[in-house]
Amino acid sequence: MIWQQAPRQALGIFPTPLHPLDNLTARLAGPQIYIKRDDLSGLALGGNKVRKLEFLLGEALQQHADCIITAGAIQSNHCRQTAAAAAKLNLLCYLLLGGEAPPLAQGNLLLDQLFGAKIIWSGEQRKGEGIEALVASLREQGKRPYVIPYGGSDPLGCLGFAAALAELQQQGPVFDEIIFASSSGATQAGLMLAKAALKLDTQLRGIHIDKANHQPQHFTKSIAELANAAAERFALATRFSAEQVCLDDDYLGEGYAILGEAEREAMHLLATSEAILLDPVYTAKAMAGLIARVRQGHYSPQQRILFWHTGGTPAVFAYAQALQS
Repeated sequence: MIWQQAPRQALGIFPTPLHPLDNLTARLAGPQIYIKRDDLSGLALGGNKVRKLEFLLGEALQQHADCIITAGAIQSNHCRQTAAAAAKLNLLCYLLLGGEAPPLAQGNLLLDQLFGAKIIWSGEQRKGEGIEALVASLREQGKRPYVIPYGGSDPLGCLGFAAALAELQQQGPVFDEIIFASSSGATQAGLMLAKAALKLDTQLRGIHIDKANHQPQHFTKSIAELANAAAERFALATRFSAEQVCLDDDYLGEGYAILGEAEREAMHLLATSEAILLDPVYTAKAMAGLIARVRQGHYSPQQRILFWHTGGTPAVFAYAQALQS
């Protein structure tokens, strides 16, 4: 399979657990709901980004890089796990974070600092707009930087979730639908690649979480293009169109990283029914979408629905005031 054709550096603990959410299923009185626990993937308090990083840093080591550059928001899960992976592999890590330095580091930012990342504050630019200049500067200093794009979303990063769906298939059972947060696109593109390669019928439903990018036609096209770029790079004959991308933008709420009532309810419901924590930015919005769809009657009691928990737990502590209000 294509995910076996690239260098890979072991960083996480796999397979991550898969189990039913019996209490949540009973409370919602809908389909059989299961959860895939990538919040327990092992690296730096867990999260799905380690799957992409295993391939990206595998290539970085192959290219003899001595430092890693990536970018994200102040509570970026991707940046936190990148900083941790770099520390584990004895590589310098540069993080371009959106916003300004807060008076007190909390959540993912605190962990970034503990892992020794060099943080560059980028104001309104949180998606790596300043990376090119940093690369040039580091090369002038004789360093060998390796750039990981925003969210780890490039053709190589897609392999992380292509391999993840193969992992899920080995665990069973068969699911009618898989629901997950969709942001930078590689998670969804990788799942699409593996679905085609493994000839699965499961519906893949990405819950769109970023209102700032609320251009569904553009975003579905970019996900399809990312999946196609990965397929082409690894000689997979399948090609995808934007129409094949199931991106649900009905649950954007108040926007990226804003904790609204639906997200707050989702966090409390899963915590009180299953003692599982969601993060305020990604998984709370995705779970809010799942809950709404169950209540709207989109599923029968006989169906099996999988919620893919992509992690992000450290961000909870940066939202203490919003969660208590």
